[in-house]
This record gives sequence, structure tokens and C-alpha cells, in this order.
Amino acid sequence: MNLDSIRKIYFIGIGGIGMSALAKYFFNKNFIVSGYDKIQTNITDSLISLGIKIVFKDSNDIIDKEFLDSKETLVVVTPAIPETNTILNYFKSSGFKVMKRAEVLGLITNNSKCLAIAGTHGKTTTTAILTHLMFECDQKFTSFIGGISENYNSNFIDNGHEYTIVEADEYDRSFLCLSPDIACITSIDADHLDIYGDESNLNSAFSEFSKLIPSKNKLFVHSNIDFPGISYGVNTSSDYCAQNISIENGVYNFDLKAPNTIFKGLKFSIPGRHNLSNAVAAFAMALESGCDEINLRSALETYKGVKRRFSYKLKTDNLIFIDDYAHHPKEIDAVWEAISEIYPNKKVTVVFQPHLYSRTKDFADDFAVALSKFDTVLLLDIYPAREIPIYGITSTWLLGKITSRRKKLVAKDNLFKAISTEDNPILITMGAGDIEVEVDKLTKNLLYG
Repeated sequence: MNLDSIRKIYFIGIGGIGMSALAKYFFNKNFIVSGYDKIQTNITDSLISLGIKIVFKDSNDIIDKEFLDSKETLVVVTPAIPETNTILNYFKSSGFKVMKRAEVLGLITNNSKCLAIAGTHGKTTTTAILTHLMFECDQKFTSFIGGISENYNSNFIDNGHEYTIVEADEYDRSFLCLSPDIACITSIDADHLDIYGDESNLNSAFSEFSKLIPSKNKLFVHSNIDFPGISYGVNTSSDYCAQNISIENGVYNFDLKAPNTIFKGLKFSIPGRHNLSNAVAAFAMALESGCDEINLRSALETYKGVKRRFSYKLKTDNLIFIDDYAHHPKEIDAVWEAISEIYPNKKVTVVFQPHLYSRTKDFADDFAVALSKFDTVLLLDIYPAREIPIYGITSTWLLGKITSRRKKLVAKDNLFKAISTEDNPILITMGAGDIEVEVDKLTKNLLYG
């Protein structure tokens, strides 16, 4: 499809982190932008402040009249929107062109050099690090980040058009719509089995994605992934490898072995070996994109992180409060490892909101093992997102599998009270649903009592 004939774009699910970045992109390009979302959030408020009209009622009666011309309007939808959505079905039945977010990203990446970051875990952090490195090296690029960068307080950076930095989302095979010139695969762990059925189909999709890159020398793959490409990792024999690692005041000091040189004395301040691995990948991609060592070195040191990716909410003498997007057993394990490395022998309370009935069902035993590493587990009800309930799959059922000595099911309204009864010095909230709303409330309550 050619976007030249389009003047107006209507986003269904405009408040999603990926959709909102795309909305900002087209708004900056002087398109007329509007959309729908189920709930009002900080993200939708930020779009409204730009002048973007958003409705929060699923009714075709309240669609702005200027978007009712099918020849001038493109409709973009996120996979999170159910097929029963009234606005979506109105546009479909009225002859409008309806495209997935990934398809539109694919059109955008056709007109620039595309830097694509794929993987079941680590996409957003790696994308945010690469964005910061490219910005500090004065590269001309547009970046779509699946989270809010702490450096720029945004999920969208418009710094030129030579490169486009995107997350290559594996959900419903969206990443196969892209045209990557340089790419990275951070991880391939079983996930989205409601879409793929089994792990082999997921692996096949990633294999297809890897073949989109013109040269294997332009594909960076984590050391535990057996795909042709340039390998990277931490304390491995990879082509790019972080080694001689030490921690001082919560900051990693390390050397980076590259194919033809060693970058000595690099610094990176985001906890967790998985985050250090993401930094190695971003550094390698930035080098491949023409960034110089001097600027890369200082840029890596000034990277601040992504909101909800091991984000510190409070640091006091009595309590460390960290929030993370972790919603898969592997991600929970990574958070635990980071905590254990930075705060050894400290007791930890975790608040976890399971995300999706299907994911809870598929990985229940793995969730139980990962969560049981924490001293106290406070479990919220499952956040359903796009799904209807599955019989027997509940947080109570999952709680029964967890072996922590202190564990209980907690309603959101009682969360602060439940946390107040614990005296563990570390508190972590995790999940991909609406737990973020509770995090903001908790931060205020814990800070002011």
C-alpha cells in the first residue's frame, strides 16, 4: 500500500505502547490522527495533549465525521483488540483499508535502513539502549520503543530518517512484515503458545525472520541461539562478549571483546546480567551502523533505563521498591538473578499479576518455580487482556503450586495493607497488565504513609 493517498489515520487501540508511538510518528508527519481505546491512561493523556482526539466508548456513533471517508482514511489496529470490537467491525464492513500495526511499520521501514530487535525477552531494553547510543552519536534515525525511555521520557524519538529502529514483535508473526537491514535476536523462549501452538512453530517463525536480513554478518544473535550470524553474550566465547566484569556501587565495569579489538573499561548502570547482554547487542549494532567508540563509550554510561524494566520507584534506608514488566517465567528468573547479584542475602517480597489465562496455563509450573524463589509472594488475579476465562485457570490454582513459606492471594484494594504487614527490605512488583496503575498508588502510599 502507498501512504501518499492517505491524509487521515484512525488507531484502534491507540493507547498501546506500540500504537501510541506510531500515532506520534504520523502526527509529526502532519497526518490527521485520531483513535479509540478502552481506558484513559497517562499514554492517552499525552496524545490528547498533542491535539489527538481519542474516544473511550466502543461505538461507531462517536467516530469523528472527518474519518468516515474510506478513500482518505487508513485504519490501524493492534492485535490486542478483540474481533468483536464495534468500531473495528464498522470500518471493516464499510470498505476501509484496515492494517495491523506491524504492517504499517513495514511500510515505514521500506524507506530507510531498518534496525530491528527481535526476541521473546529483551526487545524493549535493547531497543532503548540502541536508541540512546545512536542519539548520542548524532545518527539520523526514527525510533519506536515498546516502553518509555527514561532518557527521553518517550516511546518515540524522531531524530532524522536515515535509520528506523523498531522492535520486531513475534506475536502473530508480526515481525515478518519488516524489511530489516541490521537485526538482533535476543532470545527465543516458548511464549505466545495461544498463537503458535507449540515451541517448534515459534522457532520456525524466528528462523523465517532471520532470513529477512540480507547478510548473516548483519544479524546479531545471543550466544544460546543456534542461528547463523554474529554471536554476542556475557562471559562466553561469542564474537562480542562482556568479560572481566565487576560491580561497584551498583554499576557494571567490564571489557567488551569484539571481533577485531577489545573495548576496555566500559560502564553500564542497569542491574542484571540479562541487561548487560542487551547492552552488548545494542553496542554491536551501533558499531555496525557507523557509531564511533568515543561517543559510544560515554553514551553507554549515561543510559538510564526503561520505565517498568527494573525501575527503581523508591530507595530508602528501610525499603528498596523496584517495578518490572516481567510476565514470563524466564523474565521473573532474570529479575531474581539481578536482585540476588545487587542485593545478596536480602529478603524479598514480590507482587505478581499473571498476564493471560493461556500463558498462566501453559507455564504454571515454571511460574511456580520462579516465584517460589522469593521470600513472600503476593498474587493478584489474572489480567485477561484479550482473553475469556479458561475453566480452572485462576490465581488461586497457581498459588497452590508456589512453595514460598509466605504466600497469599491479594485484591488490588488491599495491596498496600498486605505489603505493610511485611518487613522485607526489598519489594518488587511484576506483570504486564494494569498493575502499573497500582504501582503509582503504592509509591505514593509507601512514601507518605
